[in-house]
Amino acid sequence: MNMLEPMDVGSERAAPYATAADLFKTFTEEMHSLYLLSLLLTADNDKAEQCFVSAMGECLEEVGVLMEWTRSRARRTILKYAIRMIMPVPVHADSLPLAGLSPAATSAEGNPLAAILALDSFERFVFVLSVLEGRSEQDCSILLRSSRRDIMMARVLALNRLANSDAIFAQADDLTQA
Repeated sequence: MNMLEPMDVGSERAAPYATAADLFKTFTEEMHSLYLLSLLLTADNDKAEQCFVSAMGECLEEVGVLMEWTRSRARRTILKYAIRMIMPVPVHADSLPLAGLSPAATSAEGNPLAAILALDSFERFVFVLSVLEGRSEQDCSILLRSSRRDIMMARVLALNRLANSDAIFAQADDLTQA
């Protein structure tokens, strides 16, 4: 490429930026998944609603978000508000043996959502972010302002508690069918 020759900028298409209407459309089309994310993070219907509405309000006020990033921006804003509301901190459970962990307490038998909501707030955030949202340990560490070790431990604890809950649910099903 010759740096002295004029560039043909007419052939390059500018990336479309989302308008408030585009962001509103994203929130309405993704309402169920965005509200579910809010609920999983906050573990409370009222807080989930407040988190969802606050995130939507912030996104609608923003200008300059690329159209293709509206969905991820909405999810990240919900995450930001949920972290601000709940302020999850790691519980240092270095001395807990993994085999002896109790399952997540549930209010409804056989309900995986209830099992997730019953997790400790930090474990729940790490589980939702790393397992359900597919974020890396590094990203979780940055978002939750914790060490990667704390993230790893919380994920293992959450998965173990949920696995134990599944075992309890399976035993309950076996008993009811017998």
